[in-house]
Amino acid sequence: MKTSTLIRKVHMDCPLCGKTHEVEERKRFATLVIKGEEVTYEERFYFCANADEDENEFETGSMTNTNLLNARNAYRVKRGLLTSDEIVSIRENYGLSQVDLARLLGWGEATISRYESKAIQDEAYDTMLRIIKDNPLIALEFLKKNAVKFSVLKRAEIRAKIIENLDSYGKEFLTRQAFEGEYADFGEPSDANGFAVLDVDKIEAIISYIAENVSNLFKVKLMKMLWYVDSLSCKLYGHAMTGMVYRHNTMGALPVGHYSLMNLENLNIQEEESYNYDSMLHIYPTNGTDYSVLSEDEKEIIDKVIKKFKNYKAKDIIEYMHKEKAYIETKPGDIIPFSLAKEIRKF
Repeated sequence: MKTSTLIRKVHMDCPLCGKTHEVEERKRFATLVIKGEEVTYEERFYFCANADEDENEFETGSMTNTNLLNARNAYRVKRGLLTSDEIVSIRENYGLSQVDLARLLGWGEATISRYESKAIQDEAYDTMLRIIKDNPLIALEFLKKNAVKFSVLKRAEIRAKIIENLDSYGKEFLTRQAFEGEYADFGEPSDANGFAVLDVDKIEAIISYIAENVSNLFKVKLMKMLWYVDSLSCKLYGHAMTGMVYRHNTMGALPVGHYSLMNLENLNIQEEESYNYDSMLHIYPTNGTDYSVLSEDEKEIIDKVIKKFKNYKAKDIIEYMHKEKAYIETKPGDIIPFSLAKEIRKF
């Protein structure tokens, strides 16, 4: 028997030895070829100690189905497709039956049932599922398009659930989409983005991390600190950290899409009045932020920037940046190339 792990012992009628006794339910890693690719998955089986060595393992019908599903999901993960569990989750988030979801998307009524149990979806179908998973507004459009497939009552129930999803997490997707849209022209690594693609999760983590360590963090100061984080990363490791693009602004470096950036749902930003009654955006740490997206090297870079500018006022960090070669050698409105990052002053 291949290396396996005991899960539990089950008292049952054993089909191998013909006796009623305790058999062992075990699990192990197995391999299977699916669509020409070998995948590794978790396999479960029963072991009978009374049977011959070459015939001491067996599976029930349901166990075989589960093992095959595990293998198919391993293939899905390998190919970047939604797993059957993720498809179930999408459906349940909208309160839909398998038939309801299939009708909503205009598919055959058995399609979702097959994807959750047997068949592996192709990339086009996978993309449609991902779209409604992330954007309830698209799900609402599908409901309008396929409205005749539902009763008036059912249509109202589905619409209410979609609106509920829109209120709970759809706005986060839309604000992120707006920010990412600002970077449509910067999708490839280049000198403009520090040879890094935009990473919104990392940006949110960096901002919260800085806010945890800088008590009076307002937008102007934050924008400069983000540029220094990216520039120092580029200087030390040859690439920026966030993938943002910065332009030469009167007050220093300012990232493309900074208005959309400040609207991201996962940032904790409060609008406050200054001493002269101007409105200012105060950035606070966000509870529950996942800092695991930051490596230890990245945290070390952020810490250096925090140590340098923690006690700087906005005007101080602006004046400091105005003396950087990267700022001096670019014109107002121009993109500040990261090839000049190696010239930033020592920390």
